[in-house]
Amino acid sequence: MWRIRTRLEIENSLMQLALLNLAIDSKLRASDLLSLRVCDVSSQGRIFSRAKHTQRKTDIEVQFEITTRTQQSLMKWILISALDASDFLFPSQRREQQPISYSYYRSLVRKWASDLGLDSHLYGTHSMRRTKATLVYAKTKNIRVVQLLLGHTKVDNTIRYLGVELEDALLLSEDTDC
Repeated sequence: MWRIRTRLEIENSLMQLALLNLAIDSKLRASDLLSLRVCDVSSQGRIFSRAKHTQRKTDIEVQFEITTRTQQSLMKWILISALDASDFLFPSQRREQQPISYSYYRSLVRKWASDLGLDSHLYGTHSMRRTKATLVYAKTKNIRVVQLLLGHTKVDNTIRYLGVELEDALLLSEDTDC
């Protein structure tokens, strides 16, 4: 992700940089991410450090952090684009009063992967959602924390989502003394 960020910063691709950063921070599904409006992440010229969003799929409200880096990229994007509070955060260039499409977002993610020399067909919008969740799990080994961050209703879903296997469980067990 760092290489993608650096490339987008060098290219001054403000929308793509803001989209990438918020996708990783929010851990939202593409449909939820693209439906965000400026007022969901900011007020009175300030970007929130945390935001809430009710997921369409589960109707569960999730809270997510907006890191300093993401706040900065969002602020630049909102200012340069002269977006109003009620505007979609990532508005379509082709369709008035609509966000960018899922297919456009998917093509951006694949382009980012391809630019890094990766097989673009192995990466999609869900790769963005999974990125931080996987890092949090790797650091903490706490499934419940990741479940809350993703807004999953069942821990089983989170286990499958992360690909937690018996090997992980055994390694944790081996490292635990009683």
